[in-house]
Amino acid sequence: MRIKPYTGSFNILRLFVGDGFKLLILTPKIRNNIMEKIKILWADDEIDLLKPHVMFLEQKGFEVDTVTNGDDALEHVQDQNYDIIFLDENMPGLTGLETLTQIKNKKPNTPVVMITKSEEESIMEDAIGSKISDYLIKPVNPNQILLTIKKNLDTRRLVSEKTTINYQQEFRKIGMELGAINSWEEWVEMYQRLVYWELELESLEDPGMHEILKMQKDEANNLFTRFIENNYQDWLHGAEDKPTMSHTVFKNWIAPHLKPGKPVFLFMIDNLRHDQWKVVEKAISPMYRTESEKMYMSILPTATQFARNAFFAGLMPLEIEKRHPDLWVNDTEEGSKNASEDVFLKDQLKRLGLDIKMSYHKVIKQDFAKKLASNMKNLAQNDLNVIVYNFVDMLSHSKTDMEVIRELAEDDKAYRSLTESWFNNSPLLDMIRSAHEMGADVIITTDHGTINVDNPVKVVGDRNTNTNLRYKQGKSLNYDAKEVFFTTRPKDFFLPAPNVSTSYIFAKSNDFFAYPNNYNYYVSYYRNTFQHGGVSLEEMIIPMAILKAK
Repeated sequence: MRIKPYTGSFNILRLFVGDGFKLLILTPKIRNNIMEKIKILWADDEIDLLKPHVMFLEQKGFEVDTVTNGDDALEHVQDQNYDIIFLDENMPGLTGLETLTQIKNKKPNTPVVMITKSEEESIMEDAIGSKISDYLIKPVNPNQILLTIKKNLDTRRLVSEKTTINYQQEFRKIGMELGAINSWEEWVEMYQRLVYWELELESLEDPGMHEILKMQKDEANNLFTRFIENNYQDWLHGAEDKPTMSHTVFKNWIAPHLKPGKPVFLFMIDNLRHDQWKVVEKAISPMYRTESEKMYMSILPTATQFARNAFFAGLMPLEIEKRHPDLWVNDTEEGSKNASEDVFLKDQLKRLGLDIKMSYHKVIKQDFAKKLASNMKNLAQNDLNVIVYNFVDMLSHSKTDMEVIRELAEDDKAYRSLTESWFNNSPLLDMIRSAHEMGADVIITTDHGTINVDNPVKVVGDRNTNTNLRYKQGKSLNYDAKEVFFTTRPKDFFLPAPNVSTSYIFAKSNDFFAYPNNYNYYVSYYRNTFQHGGVSLEEMIIPMAILKAK
């Protein structure tokens, strides 16, 4: 065993054992809590009566300038930079609200705290509408002022420190629990916890914390792939503890919500991960409450032509091929692999005995999205409206092909941010607003997720081998069996076999397949890109939310 010291927000050690490593967090490093001198402007016509408050703040290390009217306050704001301004609402000459408006015109990002004797609702509303940072009612005590300063100027530091300490404690728990997980439900709960902490730590500027979480996610993914290797085939063949999967989720969770005369909008956002759903949910929450949020498992391969067809057909790919031989298109065949989803869905509704009116729309281009958004009210006559939205999938592929997207979506955090920015300005959000105006229920889900890959695994195949980086299908695959999840009997995984000797291999965790020919170029081009088709928490654990209009 060798011990390697680490520098970051914590004093930690990496303990290397064999080919892997474990982490042991010790104690947080002592932070220098000396606060930079904060400049405060306090405008109040009775400022002499507030001298004890001013002295209290100066003793705490703050620099305080005082004025007695709005005109002097504006002169000070023009000449100097203040970190926070306290403003009396009722002053002679310019009122507090008038002064506030002019301050915001000059220094829009400076927090202003309104102080008043009045509790009139209209004054409060005017002040809030003018973007004050806080509102205090006289008489105020010094500790109130101190709390307001900390809340407005030091929140980020305090939250950062508390979040870091909380994750330190949670890190130990997660580390101890990972090796003991032996059920699908426990993996769902663990993945949700990891995503929660990923979002909580997002605002921290310490790269060390992000590295620690990434290493913990990598460890979780390695253990998850072993779990899938041990259980996946049994689930497909009727194991009692099987999760709801791509081909059973519509029957189990969506069909019970479909009733004649009650419109439901099902939005399938292609290639949406759980962490991306959580940032999308924020934009929807003012309109909809999440009645239930569930996680189902994508089938393998976690690729659109398999997982999404299975979702709409309610069948595994091999069963689809047998039931619809004229519609199923194999990897090696020409033609669209997802051109018949509406036919598959209608067939599934018929098998489920659901006699309902439905519409199906697939959004690939912006012009069509805008046209559909403007036509939403006409869809209210249908009991089920399915809208497949392909933007996120196109975004992940664009990172591979376009340098500008590589820079904009450099890592998972940036990828989430880009998804959030797109969604908040998209016709898709307009569609959801229209559904809300109708009082319609909304279901949001996806077909599979994606993972940022960085570890190449060599594989050799013939010219008919598919090009996906996370799974390969072929009859002459050459690979290291210890590095992949594989089956030489596709029918055991309910997968089509174009040839008698066809086999499938799936990349694990954050691996991606690379050919030995021109290996270095291939690896550098595809490393740190988002791919799907293989086995990982991000690709296989799929969010589905049922939303009720507020």
